Amino acid sequence: MNHRKSGRILSRNRNQRRALFRTLIGSLVMHGRIETTLAKAKEVKNMIDPIVNRAKRGSIDAGKRVAAIRELSKSLPEGAVRTLVSPEFVARFSDRPSGYTRVVKLGARKGDGAEMAVIEFVA
Repeated sequence: MNHRKSGRILSRNRNQRRALFRTLIGSLVMHGRIETTLAKAKEVKNMIDPIVNRAKRGSIDAGKRVAAIRELSKSLPEGAVRTLVSPEFVARFSDRPSGYTRVVKLGARKGDGAEMAVIEFVA
């Protein structure tokens, strides 16, 4: 039975999956838009909302800013953390409570037929 188990395995062990999502989320934050498979895009979409919420909380108060940077640096590359906590990035989503990204399907990849998608920030 598969009760109370969430998330996709993506043919990887736990450490490989963690590293994959760390780099995907870092690239999404740095570039604003990435092209990947549909399954990976859907997983990243679920993971990015709490991360942006942490960055928004950290930008409100200077005391919480340091804590937010430490917390985010555990799960993201350093350049992505600086971009996330910057006032310009947080201001884009200040009036939006959630739903920071959208996934747009692109069709099948020519080589292996995998469903491709673009994940990008809204606003």
